[in-house]
Amino acid sequence: MYLLLIFVLYTIITSPARAAELVQSGFEGISTAAKAVGTFMTGLVK
Repeated sequence: MYLLLIFVLYTIITSPARAAELVQSGFEGISTAAKAVGTFMTGLVK
């Protein structure tokens, strides 16, 4: 766990633009997954 934290901090410090891109990609993936689950649940209710 500590190695992951160190890697994240190192990435943010050495390449903030790349770190921001990775965070944005992660949030887009989570958003897409949440939307798909919502659509699925709506389909079940109807």
